Amino acid sequence: MLNLLSRESFDVGCTVDVQNTFDSLHAYVELDGDIAIEPGDEVIVHGRPVEVPYGERVVLQRTATVRRAHWLERTWTRMTGDFEFMELCEFSFSERAAL
Repeated sequence: MLNLLSRESFDVGCTVDVQNTFDSLHAYVELDGDIAIEPGDEVIVHGRPVEVPYGERVVLQRTATVRRAHWLERTWTRMTGDFEFMELCEFSFSERAAL
């Protein structure tokens, strides 16, 4: 019998790009190959933490483990994802009165 709650995981190479400058503060991970990440999937990048001093940029090659969500996790993530996104939004319904 197929276990419907089993998770597939595999290792893949990746490029880590971290920049800490006046123009940009970012950290990007690009997986090698044509790997689609879907709702509920996890990507764990292995290696020591990357520390980039102000004014610099570091690009590293690392290994990452991709852990696929099983059908229940994927469905739950799709159903609740919009609500979690809404927590990031700030809305204001106050009147703007002219002085």
